[in-house]
Amino acid sequence: MAGLCVGEAALVTAGRRGRRWPQPLLRSAALWTLKHVPHYSRQHLVVSRSLCSAAYDSNEKTFDKILVANRGEIACRVIKTCKKMGIKTVAIHSDVDASSAAEDVIFIGPDTHAIQAMGDKIESKLLAKNAKVNTIPGFDGVVKDADEAVRIAREIGYPVMIKASAGGGGKGMRIAWDDEETRDGFRFSSQEAASSFGDDRLLIEKFIDNPRHIEVQVLGDKHGNALWLNERECSIQRRNQKVVEEAPSLFLDSETRRAMGEQAVALAKAVNYSSAGTVEFLVDSKKNFYFLEMNTRLQVEHPVTECITGLDLVQEMIRVAKGYPLRHKQADIPINGWAVECRVYAEDPYKSFGLPSIGRLSQYQEPLHLPGVRVDSGIQPGSDISIYYDPMISKLITYGSDRREALKRMEDALDNYVIRGVTHNIALLREVIINSRFVKGDINTKFLSDVYPDGFKGHQLTENERNQLLAIASSLFVASQLRAHHFQEDENSRVPIVKPQVANWELSVKLHDEVYTVVASNSGPTFSVEVDESKLNVTGAWNLASPLLSVNVDGTQRMIQCLSREAGGNMSIQFLGTVY
Repeated sequence: MAGLCVGEAALVTAGRRGRRWPQPLLRSAALWTLKHVPHYSRQHLVVSRSLCSAAYDSNEKTFDKILVANRGEIACRVIKTCKKMGIKTVAIHSDVDASSAAEDVIFIGPDTHAIQAMGDKIESKLLAKNAKVNTIPGFDGVVKDADEAVRIAREIGYPVMIKASAGGGGKGMRIAWDDEETRDGFRFSSQEAASSFGDDRLLIEKFIDNPRHIEVQVLGDKHGNALWLNERECSIQRRNQKVVEEAPSLFLDSETRRAMGEQAVALAKAVNYSSAGTVEFLVDSKKNFYFLEMNTRLQVEHPVTECITGLDLVQEMIRVAKGYPLRHKQADIPINGWAVECRVYAEDPYKSFGLPSIGRLSQYQEPLHLPGVRVDSGIQPGSDISIYYDPMISKLITYGSDRREALKRMEDALDNYVIRGVTHNIALLREVIINSRFVKGDINTKFLSDVYPDGFKGHQLTENERNQLLAIASSLFVASQLRAHHFQEDENSRVPIVKPQVANWELSVKLHDEVYTVVASNSGPTFSVEVDESKLNVTGAWNLASPLLSVNVDGTQRMIQCLSREAGGNMSIQFLGTVY
């Protein structure tokens, strides 16, 4: 019986977002016997509704069982495809005994040469140059010390980017604008690289100011075939880590797309690449593009590519590992519709655009009831977000016939996403996708710092939105008061109480240290609310036990979440993504 080992980051880091495993453990990872590891717990398997239209041939023999060497959402993602293909799965974790032995284990992913060559930024840049791939001007060797760093930086011309050769995820990177910053950058980058990757080698390149980060998905087999599966726009980042991705890119024309794709394939063929991989580029305002790095694994953002191509990339990786040739030609790869992915993190977006938040999910509900929504996650109510792993909660993906529809569906999905018990970044994600610059496609890797130079402050209410919120809060308060007065509970039963009809409720509502006088009256589920010389009609089901409340304010539909409500009148409401 053949078994397979699948790792999101292959055998180098066992997933960039996961805990780094010891190198000896990694080397033996593909040799673990399947009978010594536990089956993946069914109750913890969270799979998403697929938005891709891949076909699964039950007669095509691949493997009997796959060992999934990862955790969280990517493990669940891989298991979902395996189930569709009729393949049994086994999952492991980092504490499993490393001394176990097995036979006939095949690793799903590129070979060792490709992983090592592309995992080293210095070697990968040299390979890219030889493959006629556009590269960023810079020094191609290892920088020995701070003095040499300054000399090289002067030769290249400021500003420069100092990078860890073995780096990833934004670690070991510094921008230097002068000699002093180069010396400091060399010291800090080498220290961070050594602690993060066990490798303090650095390289220096010309810094491309205000670029876009656009990557190309590639797929190769063991027969010398390789395809490019279009691009992903990944420019919305914080601390050099992606936050929002989409496919395709609004910026690229067909000619530039083809040129980037062909160069990506040329690099893949140069290292005999046989699996799914990603070639990342920086693109300037004139559509000049430069090789950044190649990731030899299934990327976090792969679902948007699956949505617009109809391919299941995990299925393709499994087929390639078994030795099948690719089923598709380059002319067969389409761009159908538009897909957007938001990385939902347990992070506080008000602190440096997202500092980790730990805790237990007391309530969790994904917006899968909405059309065109996919959620890749590996959690459930009661799951802990710990300090030991990346604080990603899920990948939220929406698909539409065009970009406008995909973004509107994302807006609705974020409003319908219930996450309680940890601080999360939904407020930031929602603000990004409705921002006028983002909607027009006027973005680069400095988007967040440019749009929020003083840090993220949440949604800034317009006067109309403020009045809507005041009207909703007042209606919610009155509805709760009416319900409390309707029944008086004694020890044994509920006894109806007849109360005088209150025609109007005059309320004092405090929001952001401002106090507003509000007058509300109701007729059934509809409240008429006077606020700031405006009269608004608010209609809703007012099911106060529901985590989601759909209300209509003068014809505008709003989805709100009442996070807390006290008898004294204090309440927290999530409105337009932000908690007030």
